[in-house]
Amino acid sequence: MMIYDTIPKVTKSLIRNLLLDSPVTCLIADGIMGFTIDAAVGTGVPVIFFQTISACAFWAYFSIPDIVNSDELPVEGTDLDELISSVKGMEGFLRRRDLPSFCRSGKNNYGVKQIENITRMTTKAHALILNTFDDLEGPILSQIRNHCSNIYTIGPLHAHLKARSTSKMMSSNSVFEEDKTCISWLDQHEPKSVLYVSFGSITTLKMEQLVEFWHGLVNSEKPFLWVIRKDSFLRDGDENKILSEVEEATKETGRIVGWAPQEEVLVHPAVCAFLTHNGWNSTLESIVEGVPMISCWPFFVDQQVNSRYVEAVWKLGLDMKDTCDRMIVEKIVKEVMDARKDEFTKIADRMAKLATKTLKEGGSSYANLNRLIEDIKSMGVGSKST
Repeated sequence: MMIYDTIPKVTKSLIRNLLLDSPVTCLIADGIMGFTIDAAVGTGVPVIFFQTISACAFWAYFSIPDIVNSDELPVEGTDLDELISSVKGMEGFLRRRDLPSFCRSGKNNYGVKQIENITRMTTKAHALILNTFDDLEGPILSQIRNHCSNIYTIGPLHAHLKARSTSKMMSSNSVFEEDKTCISWLDQHEPKSVLYVSFGSITTLKMEQLVEFWHGLVNSEKPFLWVIRKDSFLRDGDENKILSEVEEATKETGRIVGWAPQEEVLVHPAVCAFLTHNGWNSTLESIVEGVPMISCWPFFVDQQVNSRYVEAVWKLGLDMKDTCDRMIVEKIVKEVMDARKDEFTKIADRMAKLATKTLKEGGSSYANLNRLIEDIKSMGVGSKST
């Protein structure tokens, strides 16, 4: 059963009536809401899908039928480093472990079928909006355009206002209360000396995994700022006691906060690298600020693919996914912040300049956003078209 068929018929009917009876000339829908295509049939209202994931992850999802037909799905066995050869443009580096976690289930995988149906609905949309930019994902965008010719690459979305303004103020869309005292803590450190650690707003760890990361961070002897949400770990025992011990033992080398103003942290001169789950927003924020990444704990959706791209394609850091061992954490942190620091910093600086350039007049994302606005205006009330 396809996801857009699980939506109550009354919901589709309400959307359809809205499109028919209201001065709506364009519907922009989240890319997972394939049912909006069905709702819009016959109304003359174009549907534009907005995919919030990376282009590379979207393309991997779109290619799932090819992976299945090549007998490379479902992922079976223990060799997760075996290459996937059936995703065009990713043949030389995409491994089994880089596919979304639901691909590791057995045959007749419901999640795989759902994603296949959702992404293939994109070809029926009037256009596709992607929060990325051409210099970052150009080769994969070329693959996508073979199936979706009208694409608006308008990212990094979070940085548009900053790029078009002379103000240095940072915006925040956080749903958590930010502990801004960490900024004054960063002020006390030398330039490019601190590791920022955050697994985002959803990712969870087992307590023993959190402790392994903590030992690795402390053993690296690098100062670190670590975001640990109240719901960051699964509770089944003495977690509060252990976390209190970790916080107390961290005071000499690091700082733990419940949530941080991430953009302000990443732009701070003391930050050298970002140990991240590689959610797409975090990845883009790190790219814009020129901060190398340690891709350590991708949780779901696009994060596994993003983390692979960080190392294998963009060369912006190292990918240590599926690893939770203190010795490896220590080793990777030292490699990114010491042994290869200059290498990663140079590449990250270059990509940051490209990200800034694309958002200014003459840049591709700047032009694509203007084109999107003008195209929507041209649809006009009373001129609905299929």
